[in-house]
Amino acid sequence: MNILLINGSPKGRRSNSFRLSQAFAGGIADVSDAVCEELTVTDMDIRPCRGCFSCWNKTEGRCVIRDEMQTVLEKMLWADVIIWSFGLYYFNVPSALKTLIDRQLPLALPFMDGDSASGSHPSRYDMTDKRHVVISTCGFYTAEGNYESVNAMFDHILGKGSYETLYCGQGELFRVPELRDRTDAYLDNVRQAGAEFAQSGITAETREKLGELLFPREVFEAMADASWGIEKTTGEKSDPSYSFTKQMAALYNKASYSGTDMVLEMDYTDVDRRYQIVMKRDGAEVIRENFLPFTTKIETPLEVWHDIAVGKLSGSEALAKRLYRVEGDFDLMLHWDTYFGAGAQPQSQGGKAAGDKGTSLMLTLIPWITFWVAASIDGSVGAFVSIGVCALAGPVFYRFRKTVYDVISLTAVTGFSMLMLLLPDAASFILPASYFAFGAMWSISCLFRIPLTAWYSMKNYSGDSALENPLFLRTNRILSLAWGVLYLITGVWTFFLMKTPAASYLVVINNLMPVAMGVFTGWFQKWYPARYAAK
Repeated sequence: MNILLINGSPKGRRSNSFRLSQAFAGGIADVSDAVCEELTVTDMDIRPCRGCFSCWNKTEGRCVIRDEMQTVLEKMLWADVIIWSFGLYYFNVPSALKTLIDRQLPLALPFMDGDSASGSHPSRYDMTDKRHVVISTCGFYTAEGNYESVNAMFDHILGKGSYETLYCGQGELFRVPELRDRTDAYLDNVRQAGAEFAQSGITAETREKLGELLFPREVFEAMADASWGIEKTTGEKSDPSYSFTKQMAALYNKASYSGTDMVLEMDYTDVDRRYQIVMKRDGAEVIRENFLPFTTKIETPLEVWHDIAVGKLSGSEALAKRLYRVEGDFDLMLHWDTYFGAGAQPQSQGGKAAGDKGTSLMLTLIPWITFWVAASIDGSVGAFVSIGVCALAGPVFYRFRKTVYDVISLTAVTGFSMLMLLLPDAASFILPASYFAFGAMWSISCLFRIPLTAWYSMKNYSGDSALENPLFLRTNRILSLAWGVLYLITGVWTFFLMKTPAASYLVVINNLMPVAMGVFTGWFQKWYPARYAAK
């Protein structure tokens, strides 16, 4: 399949529409043996049509103007699919692309087409098998109601209903790095549309996804208005730090409102500017005076926060390097995407798409706890019960994402249970050894880049991306070591106390430990990052 992508944007390869067109062509290539050629109109020598009609009555299909338009016509005849790509600036195609469209006159014959209702001209060549796709973005919140003149033109040129369209509002958002999670998801849908187009046609489900707004109207228009750096009421140029903060406030997600107003104070230390974003039930407001007591305060150079916003700098790494500091409630920082993710695609907890599997610490703990409790009551029976629990854990894995520590736990508990059955007289050694092995697993995990607790707590902190957060890993390394040391010590005292009168209390004391450590873990995961960030 031969694809001709005509990029009619004055921005050339920086065009937002061009990104969509490339994704669409990529989707076609995913499912077919496609060859794609790109033409950037603004890089070509294509002069305006003279209206001389020499291509009709003198040169028979060749224009008298000697420029690169002849190459365009040859490519159009070569192509099986022609993608028309452009941004909508003033309710039709850009002028350079309109010039190219006008210069298609040599493709038509001079005679009147009697079968045409409007009296058009028939094609000089057999173009019946060629497929056309019109792809465009615009700066309005929606594409609806803004492409009538474009459709009218292509209806005349290509025939009404004979071409595919993909129109997307909020096109300028595709150039904003901090919004790429949402825009990349849309581009994935465009690529899917290309694949379906090459096969049996774009499905209704994909069309529905392509018709969804990137962000709600009020969010997009607030961001767009703030992006100009001009005060809407006075027309005066606003301070860049104020415009930047207003754009950030525009992304506030009203659905995150917990019943109490929150105040985020931004103190830009390098430009000596301070603003507050007041997050209310009905939206966010930026104030520059008469400040309120803050909920959370971020002291940062504007340059640092801007680089974080556009993706040049990792926010977590910047915090680990102490490039900014945080005071007050650190929960806002831990769940930043929840508070400032207005209009994002629905996602499950942890920032992963709904339907993705998450990890479960209970899947690791239950086999151990079962063994410790059951084997302490009756070695043989407890061993059989523990083996049964490990066997049942297999089907449970289908609901959760399996980690190496889940596998180690199931293997180890099964092994200790088998030893308990084979060596019933060694119970006083096997049970303490199991505690020691459990502690060793946690402790040894601290030697690796990702400690054990990180695998299970990441679902509450941005999903897999949390595993790239140095402060998150540091927090979980401390927690994993704490769990490990506790159970190493538990193994030691269990060994020495099993032959004393205190042995009857061990099963209660030892198995309350996961509960106590769970409470400590929940507290520490919030306390330590907040303490670190405030330094």
